Amino acid sequence: MEKLIFHGSNKILEKPVFGQGKIHNDYGLGFYCTENLELAKEWGVAKNESGYANIYKIETEGLSIFNLNDTDYTILHWLTVLLENRIFDINNALALEAKEYLIKNFSLPCAQYDVITGYRADDSYFSFAQDFINGAISVRQLGNAMQLGNLGTQFVLKSKKAFDAISFQGYEIADCEEWFSKREVRDRTARRQYFDVEKNRRQKGDLYIVQILDQEIKADDPRLR
Repeated sequence: MEKLIFHGSNKILEKPVFGQGKIHNDYGLGFYCTENLELAKEWGVAKNESGYANIYKIETEGLSIFNLNDTDYTILHWLTVLLENRIFDINNALALEAKEYLIKNFSLPCAQYDVITGYRADDSYFSFAQDFINGAISVRQLGNAMQLGNLGTQFVLKSKKAFDAISFQGYEIADCEEWFSKREVRDRTARRQYFDVEKNRRQKGDLYIVQILDQEIKADDPRLR
């Protein structure tokens, strides 16, 4: 099956190179794309610098694709992938214990797959994740926060096999005056909805990281669904 994917960048990238990039991205080293052209344009610009949405065709037949948003997994699985790759501000004992517990009990075999898809932890999503491990919001609130602002999902090429399956189709220019403002609006919307709706709305029975640690809750616990 063929599909189009897009990569936002300040460069035109006709041939992405396997093994290059930043190791501390959401899902580790890889080539980060999206199936949404508009999101790629937003991700490709800086405040005063225009960019590009590079366009690729990928043949997914024969590729193993790991979807972190699949119903088989919980939001804590996604968070654990972030904890294993991103640099979190771990500045208290609770957050450190939370990180160690989640990595021990919610890790996934991501390295076995050619492609990973899932939420993108940009500034707002990342702050929601940090609030959770610091005990400020519950599992339910974290899951709901991921839906705010339509911040999008990413399609990440992880293996050489995946890199070999794409072909460059061209690019579209992303003007910073248009697309940076749209990116800012999307992020502000998510943050405003989070503070207005989620962060201060505790419900009876909510699970916080303290309960997860004290009760040694595992991934198969129905309360995490």
